[in-house]
Amino acid sequence: MADVPITDLTVPTRYWHALGNGRIQCDLCPRFCKLLEGQRGLCFVRGRQQDQIVLATYGRSSGFCIDPIEKKPLNHFLPGTPVLSFGTAGCNLACKFCQNWDVSKSRETDTLADQATPEVIARAAQRLGCASVAFTYNDPVIFLEYAVDVADACHELRIQAVAVTAGEICPEPRAEFFRHMDAANVDLKGFTEDFYRRICGGELGAVLDTLRYLKHETDVWFESTTLLIPGENDADRELDAMTRWVVDELGPDVPLHFTAFHPDYKMMDKVPTPASTLARARRIAMANGVRYAYTGNVHDEDGGSTRCHACGERLIGRDWFVLKEWNLTPEGHCAGCGTPCAGRFQSRPGAWGARRVPVRLRDFAAEPAAAASSLRIV
Repeated sequence: MADVPITDLTVPTRYWHALGNGRIQCDLCPRFCKLLEGQRGLCFVRGRQQDQIVLATYGRSSGFCIDPIEKKPLNHFLPGTPVLSFGTAGCNLACKFCQNWDVSKSRETDTLADQATPEVIARAAQRLGCASVAFTYNDPVIFLEYAVDVADACHELRIQAVAVTAGEICPEPRAEFFRHMDAANVDLKGFTEDFYRRICGGELGAVLDTLRYLKHETDVWFESTTLLIPGENDADRELDAMTRWVVDELGPDVPLHFTAFHPDYKMMDKVPTPASTLARARRIAMANGVRYAYTGNVHDEDGGSTRCHACGERLIGRDWFVLKEWNLTPEGHCAGCGTPCAGRFQSRPGAWGARRVPVRLRDFAAEPAAAASSLRIV
C-alpha cells in the first residue's frame, strides 16, 4: 500500500464484514458502525464505498510539526529528542472535553492540507534529525493503513514510530497496528464505564484490554495519560482504583501522566484543573506502588522529573520540556545506586528542548538533493 499515489485518497481496508440486512459492519473498533452504501462511520474517515469499507484520508495530514518527545507525553522513550508529529482528521470517540477538537472532530476535508507518502515522511524525519515520527493530534487507529505504512517506511531509515492513542480498537486490528509501533502513549481517560459512556462515547473495558495487550503481548514501550477534569474523574476513590489496577495488571514500571484540563469544546462550563489535584493524583499513584508518576500541563519541576525508585536520586530533571539534569548511566541505570530505570534510553540525552517547529512537506523527489529544495521549515 506504500506505493499508492497521494492523489488516490481512498484505499480499501480489511476489517469489516457484510451483514445479512444489506449493511456492512466496520470491525476496526468497538463502535461496530453498520453502514449502507455511501455512509461513513462516526470516525468520518472510514466509510462504505462499492460494497467495502475504505479509508478516505490515506496520504493526507492536518499538518506536520517537530515536537519534543516529552510532549506526547513520553518521558522514558528517547528523552530530549525531537519527534516529527502529524495527524489526519476525525476520531472514533466523542469526548466532550477534546483539546484537539478542530482536528479530531473535523468533517471538512480541507482540514487535510498537507500531502505526503510514507516514504516522504520518513525521509523528512531523517533529514530533520528526528529520532521518531508520532501519529498524534487525532487517534491513529482510525487511519491504521496509513500509519502502518509510514511506520514501515520509517523503520527502513532506523526511525522509530510512536502512537498517541485512546486504545479503542478491536483485537485483530490492534495486533496489526501495534506490531509496527515502537512506543505508545495510551489515554486512560477515566476509570468508570459511566465516565466513558457519558463523556467520551467509548468503553473503558476496551482500553483496559489494549493496555493489558501492550504489556503482556508486545515489546512496545508505553506510558499512559489521564486528563483530570474537576468533578468528573478526579475523585480519590477513582484514582486509587485506577492506580491499583495499573500496578496489579501492568506492573509498577508503567509511567503515568496526570495532566490538567482546560475548558474546551463542549465542556466550557468546567473550571481548569488545579495543580493541587495533579499533585494529589501523583501522591495516590506513588502510594499504591507506581514508580513513575508525572504531572503535566502545569509548571511543576518535581512532578515532571524522573527519580530513581530505589534511592530517590533525580535521574532526569525537567523544566517543562527542557532537560536540566541527566544522572543515568549509558545503560539506563541510576548513576547513584545502579538501579535500572525502566524505559528506552540512548547513551546520551537529546538536546531538542521545548521547541515546536511547524514543517511543510512538499511532494519532493526521492533523491536527497532534490528533496532538500522541497522541504520547508516554517
